[in-house]
Amino acid sequence: MRQLIAGNWKMNGLTTQASAIAGPLRAAAGDPIGLTCDLLVCPPFTQLLTVAQALAGSPIAVGGQDCHTAPHGAHTGDISAPMLRDAGATWVILGHSERRQNHAETDELVREKVVAATDAGLTQIVCVGETADQRASGQETEVVGWQLAGSLPKPFTGVVAYEPVWAIGTGKTATEQDVAIMHAFIRDELVRQFGEAGRGVRILYGGSVNPANAATLLAVPEVGGALVGGASLKPEDFLAIARAARIASEAGGG
Repeated sequence: MRQLIAGNWKMNGLTTQASAIAGPLRAAAGDPIGLTCDLLVCPPFTQLLTVAQALAGSPIAVGGQDCHTAPHGAHTGDISAPMLRDAGATWVILGHSERRQNHAETDELVREKVVAATDAGLTQIVCVGETADQRASGQETEVVGWQLAGSLPKPFTGVVAYEPVWAIGTGKTATEQDVAIMHAFIRDELVRQFGEAGRGVRILYGGSVNPANAATLLAVPEVGGALVGGASLKPEDFLAIARAARIASEAGGG
């Protein structure tokens, strides 16, 4: 299975910057030698149409960073899954730790959003991960297990992203052993919940992924790609991470 390198721009990107990022990505996407992975960028809602138009006809997919559970209605400030589709998105990130923390999103709410996204034809990246305190107290697998059980509906045809909260935007990265143990646990949980279908779900790693550590992280067993934050705002760094997927695939990782 090809690895997925997904860029989460978070709350960054005015129109000029969005175009400046999308241009080099489109130019590099046709390189049959340098890139052997699937590429996805998730700009803020205000730049979805700009980025989708800039990447139209290229193999790079575009996604949103969240969606509401309802397709429309009196929900000031929210955006629905059909609206994302209308703006050119085919993917959506759900349950990111910043949404869970800053907006008190529960597993149940995330699951409802997954269903809404599925109904709208969007592929979901559902994020799970533990805090530093939870890891320090030995609760990391328990926390992630409960998040998987609560956030994923049956059937589930999307992607899971493991993002240790303590490694997001901090410059800290989980060790290869940390990633291997958690991704193996997540795989086992997916198989337990979904049977053989759980073996086909891609599991991304997210948490301060950069060009220097990408090849190592992407080569860890059960790592099916990366959810990239800050580095996705720099085309050269994002593309370097994407090219690292080729190194990982040649080494037999993922």
